[in-house]
Amino acid sequence: MTFTYDGTYEGLLSAIFEAYHIKSEPVDIVPEDAYQPGLFAEHRHVETNPAWAERVRKGIIAKTSKEGERMLRRCLLSELPGVEMLIFHFIKTAMASERSVEHNYLDPKILELHQINKKIGREVHRMHAFVRFAETRDGLFVSLVEPDFNVLPLIGKHFIERYPAQQWLIYDTRRHFGLFWDEKKAEFVTFSEQEHRRLTDEVLTGMETDYQELWKSYFKSVDIPERRNLKLHLQHVPKRYWKYLVEKQPER
Repeated sequence: MTFTYDGTYEGLLSAIFEAYHIKSEPVDIVPEDAYQPGLFAEHRHVETNPAWAERVRKGIIAKTSKEGERMLRRCLLSELPGVEMLIFHFIKTAMASERSVEHNYLDPKILELHQINKKIGREVHRMHAFVRFAETRDGLFVSLVEPDFNVLPLIGKHFIERYPAQQWLIYDTRRHFGLFWDEKKAEFVTFSEQEHRRLTDEVLTGMETDYQELWKSYFKSVDIPERRNLKLHLQHVPKRYWKYLVEKQPER
């Protein structure tokens, strides 16, 4: 049977709880919007149940650790195909074992989860480094990002602590939602129109565009063509991040 859920971590745990409750081994667990019915496949959608999810979460912690449960939550944000079944395998193996399986790297599926978790960590680190805010005419500082993984839920604390006295928005253009801080609380927002999906000169302050031109001039002045090492540069600043880096944009 294929179980579907709403795409949230709590939804996934609810689906796993349901699988145990009805004693059915999942063939697959996928978000409802990604499910493609097969000709003979059984399908069961599970609504998110906070009480069920909490019971599973506490069970994971009891059998592994808080860090082990946190790893599963982070891995789901990778949105990689099959990650739900990796998480189910981890939980099933943990529940059946008298010892913690959290660091059982001999299990290829558990090892794969740890590798995904490391990739998530690298993406968070790069967001800390490559998020660049631009001031709009309404006084809001906006940064457009397009991370490989859905790491917006993991980077809020860093930027709240760094810019507590500014209103800012970090908007994920790939997933069409953003994290908004109003100097008091953070919340996730989304827009039906194309606003905040492009930062043109028309929406930026004049001072902001001046700063951006100065920033480009600085990078151009310190560049030494004879000492360029593109391979090393790409290791530290992968090309997929250039789209929203001011210094990588052409002159106006």
